[in-house]
Amino acid sequence: MRDTLVLNASFEPLSTVSLNRAVVLVLQDKAVVEAAHPELRMRGAAVDLPVPRVIRLLRFVRVPFRRQAPWSRRGVLVRDRHRCAYCGHRATTVDHVVPRSRGGGDTWLNTVASCAADNHRKADRTPAQAQMPLLFEPFVPTPSEAMLLALGADSRAGLPDWLPELPAVA
Repeated sequence: MRDTLVLNASFEPLSTVSLNRAVVLVLQDKAVVEAAHPELRMRGAAVDLPVPRVIRLLRFVRVPFRRQAPWSRRGVLVRDRHRCAYCGHRATTVDHVVPRSRGGGDTWLNTVASCAADNHRKADRTPAQAQMPLLFEPFVPTPSEAMLLALGADSRAGLPDWLPELPAVA
């Protein structure tokens, strides 16, 4: 499923929507395509439009201010680009840097993506106790960074140059 970034009329990132929803917004003249997939088009009996990667709403939508993105397991995996923080291989689980049994919580700074083997090997210890240093430090993504990461925008292909750069992860 391709996700499409939705920008407010002021060009600030609002959310991501499915490709179908993005096309409906464009066809209803509620949004315009700002960036499209280079070689993909959607065709119908009376429609021929580029497959949108980024759309912009024509009317400004007021949204409450959010200082940080809400924490989730999926969000941690996406933030770390599905790479294990201990070995760099494909991550399938989330590990708590300070284990929950020792007071560590479900926060952006206390969780990292991990492969099952390293998560099991680290067990109920801190990385220092397990002698497993982190390859990169966890960070708190802003809401717009979280949306760009969810799009798989690490390649930045097809996205406008004016969108913010993402923090580097190993």
